[in-house]
Amino acid sequence: MEHLLYAAFQSSYDGIFVADADGNGLLANRAYLRVTGLQEQEIIGRNLRELLKAGIISDSVTLKVIEQNRPITLVLSVRGKEVLATGNPIRNAHGELTHVVSNVRDISELNNLKIELLLSIALKQKKQSEVFKENKQNRLPLPLADVVAESKEFSRVVALVHKVAKVDSTVLILGESGVGKEVVVKMIHMLSERAKHPFVKVNCAAIPHHLLESELFGYEKGAFTGADSRGKPGLFEQANGGTIFLDEIGDMPLDLQVKLLRVLQEFEITRIGGRSSVKVNVRVISATNKQLDKMVEKGEFRKDLFYRLNIVPIKIPPLRERKADIAALAYSFLDKMNAKYLLSKRFHPGVLQVMEQYDWPGNIREMENTIERLVVTTDHEEIGWSDLPFITENVPQPQENSLKKLLQDVERKIIAEKLEEFKTTRRAAQALGISQSALVKKMQRFAGK
Repeated sequence: MEHLLYAAFQSSYDGIFVADADGNGLLANRAYLRVTGLQEQEIIGRNLRELLKAGIISDSVTLKVIEQNRPITLVLSVRGKEVLATGNPIRNAHGELTHVVSNVRDISELNNLKIELLLSIALKQKKQSEVFKENKQNRLPLPLADVVAESKEFSRVVALVHKVAKVDSTVLILGESGVGKEVVVKMIHMLSERAKHPFVKVNCAAIPHHLLESELFGYEKGAFTGADSRGKPGLFEQANGGTIFLDEIGDMPLDLQVKLLRVLQEFEITRIGGRSSVKVNVRVISATNKQLDKMVEKGEFRKDLFYRLNIVPIKIPPLRERKADIAALAYSFLDKMNAKYLLSKRFHPGVLQVMEQYDWPGNIREMENTIERLVVTTDHEEIGWSDLPFITENVPQPQENSLKKLLQDVERKIIAEKLEEFKTTRRAAQALGISQSALVKKMQRFAGK
């Protein structure tokens, strides 16, 4: 068994290096020496701090793992040659770090294969405050620096947000469930002059109808049975000077719509049981996934209130209509979940293509939840397309968008990209890890469809 393990260690295509808990080199396979260009006597028996001091390596993933006691991935230089290094700690039965195993790969190989891992590393190296540094038009405050607007569809939304944030016009956010309506509302608030004042969210569908009025407008002491003896200011008063966000406005009862209209016209409220009005200085932004104009026609929503809310409508496109945002969003959520759970999961090549072909009926919320589920439940470091829950759960068969067709489309796209990049079937096949004849057969099969 010892002979087998050593043979496997030496046969690995990836470079493997093992060091002890002090950073002293113990083992290096042939691939490691090939990739780094180092000699065995330069690395075995020597401490990595010596190599750093001598300038042989620009950084050490092993030393970082020892310092932080967790897996680390970084790009470093070995005598001017860039390599991608991933270090993982080995612990004893007491949880103490005893060794570090590092894998290295030549950056040029990863570029040829377009491993999305490099994109993930690049994203991790960017500070949130610099996301929009080069694009002054779309620059956002730090809490919103990770807003993704790669697609022209959502870029238009961001541009409109910058315009309406400068004024106090009433805004109506429209879009399907999960498209990020609250994110857009917060963008408007944080880019406005009201950013330092309260932001109050009200979910009109979550609060029982008989309580919604008292929540919005407050009440005086003794206004009704069970009321607080001191009275209570409503959410409009609490939002004074800032922004109040009326989410799911389509679920507001008709009798309350009349009172809301008065607030929007006069900007004053009257508490339940109160005799005098209170002036409020708030900006009102509402949102819904319903078609309010259709509800107006059916008498389910007041026409005058609809016109008052709909001064500046902003429609957020669903994720299936902003495909260019999918990859950036996926990596953003992957980084977020890795940081949250102290993991280092990554996407296998091809996963992003599958994600881009999926319709995401739950939009961004579904994507974030899906990636969190994948990060938490997958036993392996690399998330493959077969791990995606919608591959087996939501893809109908044997219809046109069946699993077989989905995978064929992904395969066709990857092959087309490799042919465009490498120009010849021989080089493309080599990059894909298949024989030239197998590639030609696949091309012929796709051409016949």
